[in-house]
Amino acid sequence: MPYYIYRITPQPIRLLKNLEQHDSYRDASARVKQLRSELSEGSSAIVKMIHADSELHAEDLLNEVRDVPPELGDD
Repeated sequence: MPYYIYRITPQPIRLLKNLEQHDSYRDASARVKQLRSELSEGSSAIVKMIHADSELHAEDLLNEVRDVPPELGDD
């Protein structure tokens, strides 16, 4: 399964842009770090790496709504 690298822009609507695809974690991780360092300081965009079967699967995973974990002491 390949590693996909996406730029996610949250405003005005959430936009996913597939930037690259890598076969090895090491290459993908290094590239993500480089892309994150190149983002402008005031940018609301983020760069994420995801391991998925296909580009469609990667986008499904990135669009999943996750539950917020409970805080300590919450019942």
